[in-house]
This record gives sequence, structure tokens and C-alpha cells, in this order.
Amino acid sequence: MFEYCADPRSLEGLSWLSCYLTTPKHSAMYFSILIVFGLLLAVVLPILILGFMGALARQSTITFIRWLGLGYTSIVRGVPDIVFFLFFPIALDQGVEYLRHITKCRDVLDPVFQGNDFIVCQAAKMPLSSSGQFYHEAWGFALAVIAFSFVFGAFTANTLHGALNAVPKSQLETARAFGMSERQTFWRIQMPQMWLYALPGLSNLWMILIKATPLLFLLGVKDIVYWAKELGSMKTQVYTYAHPDWRFWYFAALLIFYLSLTWISQRFFDRIFARASRGIALVS
Repeated sequence: MFEYCADPRSLEGLSWLSCYLTTPKHSAMYFSILIVFGLLLAVVLPILILGFMGALARQSTITFIRWLGLGYTSIVRGVPDIVFFLFFPIALDQGVEYLRHITKCRDVLDPVFQGNDFIVCQAAKMPLSSSGQFYHEAWGFALAVIAFSFVFGAFTANTLHGALNAVPKSQLETARAFGMSERQTFWRIQMPQMWLYALPGLSNLWMILIKATPLLFLLGVKDIVYWAKELGSMKTQVYTYAHPDWRFWYFAALLIFYLSLTWISQRFFDRIFARASRGIALVS
């Protein structure tokens, strides 16, 4: 904050605006942008791993594994995402606390489930009640990463499964005719070409993932949408920086932010696809 911001009520014009935009709450909003980027970067690898495992499971010749992969993709795709974002993190959080309870508080004989209440000992809390705010926010962010990875991993698995089947069968048969094993055919022929068919679908999933980041608020993480609503709402004279309802301008800024992010992402995927498909004709 600038030195002349000591008495904001005496300021006006650009001086008032410069002080207003550098308040601690606005700094938290700017930091929330990094949280959005951090989430997007943190979930890429888990999503691809879960997607690849799910796609291979659906290709498996073992009935149990094939049905497991099919069940994972079908259930997640068939249930609204918001249900998973509300249920899965809560279930995971309570599961961790329950395991900590039965290992750390063996002397506590009261049941954990008491009607509608879930009660564990203080030592089993995750994180502990005495932990700082950073640990609580970090735990909430970790749950968000797991929830996003689980949900979007299923969609990625379905995309990769379709891409694997899109590789021309004639090329796989030719590879086997030249003496390649099933493993060699998969890694040398099917896998490299599979990504060409998967890229359009993966780019769409990335766009959907970007649009889903406001769901962080459901998981207890104060994201950029939360701060836009909080800071943009009308502030009366009891506040240091009083202003009318500015939510339109805050959400307009969010609109520009998300459109810019998706536009840059689309240009990025277009260049990757152009480079990857250079000299290759995608015909069946």
C-alpha cells in the first residue's frame, strides 16, 4: 500500500483507486489467480495417469479389469460433476480422519458416527485444530486436486479409449505381420498415433477444466470468483473503501480473464496438433 493511503477517506480519483486496488483483500484476490493456475498445473499429470489407466482397463482382456474401467468412466460421466465435488472430498476427508481416529485415539470408546454427526478426537483432525490457516487451505487445495483429477480422469479415459480404437486396424495387423509382439505394436504403432486422435478431445476437456475451476469454492478454497463477488458487492460508509455495487465490473474482468485463458490454450493446442500431425494423414 502506498504512503498516501493512510487516510483513504480523504482521497479521490486515481489516488483512491490505486489505494483501493492494493488492499490486503485485493492482494488475496490476485493470489487466488495463482491458485487457479496452480490447480490447472497440479491436476494435469494425475488426470492423464488416471485417464491412461482407465483407457487401458477398458481395453483389457481380463473381464474384471475391463468392467472396472467401464464402471469408473460410466459412473463419473453419468453423475453430475457437482455431486462428486460435494461428496467425494467430504468422504475422503472423513475417511482420513476416521483412519487417524482408530490409530491415534484407541482409548476413545465413543462411536464416530453419532446420528448425523461425525465426531473424531482432536488428535485425528485433518489438519489439527491448532494448525495455522496455511495448512487448512493447503489441505483444502489437496482435496480439490484429488476431486478434479478423479472426475476429469474418467472423461480423459473415455477420450483415450476412443482414440486407441481410432487407430487404423490395418496398421496394427501389418505390424503383427512383420513380427512385432502385442507390446511392441502397442507402444510403437498404436500409442504414437493415438495421441493425434486424442488431442481434439483433450483440448476440449482442458477448456471444460478451466471453466470448472470456480467449483473450488465448493471445496472451501477461496478462488477468484469468490473474491470478485465479495469485493464487488456494495460497501456502505462503514467500510474504509465505500462504493456501490461493482460486481458487474468484477465479473466483466473475470470474463476477460477466462476468455483470454481459453484463447491462449486453444492457440497452444492448435500448434501442438499441427506439429504432431505434420506428414501424417489421419485416415481410417
